[in-house]
Amino acid sequence: MRPGLTPSHILMIAGGVLTLALVGVLATGGRGAAIAETTVSGIDNRFGDAGFRVQAIHVKGASPLAQADIIRAAGLGMGQPLLGLDLLKVQDKVKAVGWVQEVRVVRLLPDTVMITVKERRQLAVWQHNGHSVVIDEHGDAIPEADPARFAALPLVVGAGGAKHAPEILPTLAQRPRLMARLEALIRVDDRRWDLRLKDGSLIQLPAVDQDQALMQLEALDLRQHILDLGFERVDLRNPDAMTVRVRPVVAAAPPASPSAESPA
Repeated sequence: MRPGLTPSHILMIAGGVLTLALVGVLATGGRGAAIAETTVSGIDNRFGDAGFRVQAIHVKGASPLAQADIIRAAGLGMGQPLLGLDLLKVQDKVKAVGWVQEVRVVRLLPDTVMITVKERRQLAVWQHNGHSVVIDEHGDAIPEADPARFAALPLVVGAGGAKHAPEILPTLAQRPRLMARLEALIRVDDRRWDLRLKDGSLIQLPAVDQDQALMQLEALDLRQHILDLGFERVDLRNPDAMTVRVRPVVAAAPPASPSAESPA
């Protein structure tokens, strides 16, 4: 920075120069626009000389897993002039990141860029055709999310599972006894669900009126604690006839008979 010129002085000078550049554009059209672009570039370099360069990038509202992808997508380099940044362009780059639902980018003088995001909520891991992806609350994939790091999310399996998972998972979340035992939601023929429990039990839901079917299951569990006892299958597809198939009892092996041979 030249002796005697503070950042405040440069801001005042820049304001005057930009006003003159605008007048030039209005007076001369395209030739004025070229002159204005050159002028702005020069001002940006002058601001850089005065210390207005990127020295810090802050991301607010994003999880640690998402932050690295957001910063990489923003494409900002340490030391580049701050006032010459095209914030809308940076914003568009960040918005293209799968983690991001909404984004706002601002510059904080003299040396900071603040990226504030609203992150897409991770809903489930969808598995289909040998591939797994994390999906959000609308059923859309989050490509940057590694499914292996989201083992706590519900597992959804089968064609159409991602699209329809947002419809049933909020209903299941209201039933913590069932959710605690759930291993996977299996989409059957893209029209209904099977619920596979961790103990191998299967709950077959109807294509319509799933809430009513789950209420029937809750009533049965309240009376008989069936979720604790275990079963092979509960068929709820027919609203007028719930079918429960109990798990076969495996008979204990009989004790070995003593040897007929006497010891020597």
